[in-house]
Amino acid sequence: MKTILLIEDNEIIRENTADILELAGYEVHVAENGKIGVEKALAVKPDLVICDIMMPVLDGYGVLQIFNKNPQLTGTPFIFLTAKTERTDLRKGMDLGADDYLMKPFDESDLLRSIEVRLNRILHLTPPADFVPAPRVQEDSLNRFLQETYHEGKFQSFTTDRKPHVIPKKQYVYLEGDEPIRLFYLKSGQVKTVRTNGDGKEFITGLYQPGDFFGYLSLFMHTDYTDSAVTIVDSELIYIPKADFLKVISDDLEVSLKFIKLMSSRVNDHEKKLLGMAYNSLRRRVADTLLVLQAQQPESAIQLSRENLAAMIGTTSESLIRTLSEFKHDGFIEVTPQGFRVVQPDKLRINVR
Repeated sequence: MKTILLIEDNEIIRENTADILELAGYEVHVAENGKIGVEKALAVKPDLVICDIMMPVLDGYGVLQIFNKNPQLTGTPFIFLTAKTERTDLRKGMDLGADDYLMKPFDESDLLRSIEVRLNRILHLTPPADFVPAPRVQEDSLNRFLQETYHEGKFQSFTTDRKPHVIPKKQYVYLEGDEPIRLFYLKSGQVKTVRTNGDGKEFITGLYQPGDFFGYLSLFMHTDYTDSAVTIVDSELIYIPKADFLKVISDDLEVSLKFIKLMSSRVNDHEKKLLGMAYNSLRRRVADTLLVLQAQQPESAIQLSRENLAAMIGTTSESLIRTLSEFKHDGFIEVTPQGFRVVQPDKLRINVR
């Protein structure tokens, strides 16, 4: 039986929520403030914590900070209950490492679903102490540089000793305009970075797979994020503090010079992409994007929805579907339940104009 610690100062909410959890088959321990909650957590070692934010003695943020610093408690899935809906409040909890938020009043089904997702996902978190991501083809030279630096030992201690954060699909990791405070390492899942125009149309600026770092440009340039990061599927992220990342860059001259050189190269790559969008045909843009994505995962199908693929290319879903149908008819690609696969990359590269 899984153990849940419920920390809530409102007696009615605390008792009603505890009854719901017990009926769902969980062993429940309750606390009326953060201080008592921490004491009970140290005594019972709960599998998951549900914690109110606004409480006397010690608020929810303080409880989570103690959890993060205590080796006996760190890594415990943590769900906030809150009546506060301001973006700054949500962001503060995410920055501290909260796994989820439930807004009061919440539905019983939402509460139980959130708990089930966190407990099920934590069962699959089995990273060995010497975890190193498998190498793969990477078109983005900046990210390849970060991976090489990782394998040289520069970032390994940052990722292997930190709690993976489980982020459900279609959730924002950060928002355009946010101040960057960490580097992100994608342990599993898939993340996209996007920009949205005034009409609400989305354009994908980056696509990240397991083993990738993201969010580094704004960190290095000391600017707010110019795009938003969103999980495409359920994902596990490891957070590396900004100070740790910048220390590696500043302490190692060779690494710093490489990074500056690669940033210049990335600007050049973006200029080429913009020129391609301005002057290349839709067929050429679709072909180039498929070739890049297939090179990143040569043994697997391209698992990307048509909507996301269209946003990455800068076209409509309808136009993309027509082009993919033409490529399939010509034998350049095959469509399977798992996604798209380029079966004749050389012919696709040479023949499509």
